[in-house]
Amino acid sequence: MLPYFLSPVSLYAIYVRRCFTASGLSQQTLQLDNETTLHFWGPNPKFSQATLKKPSLVLIHGFGPVAMWQWRNQVQFFFPRFNVYIPDLVFFGDSTTTSAERSEVFQAASVAKLMEKAGVERFSVIGTSYGGFVAYHVARMWPERVEKVVIASSGVNMRRGDNEKLLRRAKLEKIEHLMLPATAVQLQTLIGLAMSRRVDVIPRFLLNDFVQKLYSDKRKEKMELLKGLTLGRDDTPNLSPLPNKEVLIVWGDKDQIFPLEMATELKELLGPKTRLEVIKNTSHVPQVENPIQFNNIVESFLCDSS
Repeated sequence: MLPYFLSPVSLYAIYVRRCFTASGLSQQTLQLDNETTLHFWGPNPKFSQATLKKPSLVLIHGFGPVAMWQWRNQVQFFFPRFNVYIPDLVFFGDSTTTSAERSEVFQAASVAKLMEKAGVERFSVIGTSYGGFVAYHVARMWPERVEKVVIASSGVNMRRGDNEKLLRRAKLEKIEHLMLPATAVQLQTLIGLAMSRRVDVIPRFLLNDFVQKLYSDKRKEKMELLKGLTLGRDDTPNLSPLPNKEVLIVWGDKDQIFPLEMATELKELLGPKTRLEVIKNTSHVPQVENPIQFNNIVESFLCDSS
């Protein structure tokens, strides 16, 4: 393992944190109940009076590194018009629980409790990949609190056989070898599926640094999260529509984690107020590969008063 002062990941993390603090956010922790504590980035309490009139927006990360790594390209874009809240889901970063619950429904309940504890009555939500599962359940269970929903690259309509197909594409035996890479080779496989650009030129020492710094924490609990998913257990999509909710689906046309045909089906399943936007030449992380287009699409949707 590289020492902190020689670690590119650790040094870049300093820059990312500065991006967040420059956007008026601060790191905070809230104890939700006797079992669960969530760490999050939210509006700095020192400036709360200046942000009261702005609508609130929650960004929910996918499986992988903590939230600040996944939303760096969005936080600076959205903070001028929104009060931005970016939680680390349970068992990511400093968020933890003593509860035995491991489902994405539990994650959704934790996010909803966080917003309630933060004094936010209504908010819009964006979820990417695993975070899209969580965002869907937040909107499903608390429709009176959620204004608009953005589901990005998230196979909420996944079936039991979809993981098997994904493993065949990845040429791996277990889903945790893909979603929780423990070696440079496994991480390179994940990046190769998640991004449309070539990644075979990434130095091995940098891949190892990513694995050690971003994927080694709470591995046992995260494996339990993968096994605790309620979505994808059946041969048919196990989800209810959101008929009265405005929903935007954003997808990369080259997504190899959740292929584009899943997005087309999901649009029909979620209800008549759902629309789909496809970003060309991107894969599973269009918010990273083409942040300008992703941000503009989402902002247009969120700020459309119609």
